[in-house]
Amino acid sequence: MTTSFLWGVLAASSLLMGSLLAFWLRISDRMLGLIMAFGCGVLISAVAFELAHEAVALSQGSGMAALGLFSGAIVFFAGDWIIGHMGGQKRKSIGAAHGSELGLPITLGIVLDGIPESIVIGLSLLGGHAVSLAMLMAVFVSNVPEAIAATTGLASGGWSRFRIVRRWLIIALV
Repeated sequence: MTTSFLWGVLAASSLLMGSLLAFWLRISDRMLGLIMAFGCGVLISAVAFELAHEAVALSQGSGMAALGLFSGAIVFFAGDWIIGHMGGQKRKSIGAAHGSELGLPITLGIVLDGIPESIVIGLSLLGGHAVSLAMLMAVFVSNVPEAIAATTGLASGGWSRFRIVRRWLIIALV
């Protein structure tokens, strides 16, 4: 259990890295868009080639893999919809100022995104298997632009650096 926790923290540590990059560097919207697209592509590829293929093989044609994929998509969609209606529809908007009221929706959105990633990393260790390096890197790379966009918005909304970094540390540990 400790091993899976440490791998999960390593993958989520990129949230903290992204926030620090947002503080130290001026990243143009165009470059951030490129980073976000790259992270998205890596994550989609990891899911398609690492998870979906193995799920289909393990379900042996029972349709459970498709049920799991659709159920996960519906849960994510519903969670994202709820967070959007809590006032968090612009939580990942580049350059948008996020005041105090968006702290909870941003946190919930990142946690909603991180729970399945952490479960996948933890489950890959069951039965003595090694952590999927592709999945670990996909999670790590995809978290950086999320953190950069949210950190930029929180900072422009008046959040202190200490408060932002503390938030990312807590989320990484969760």
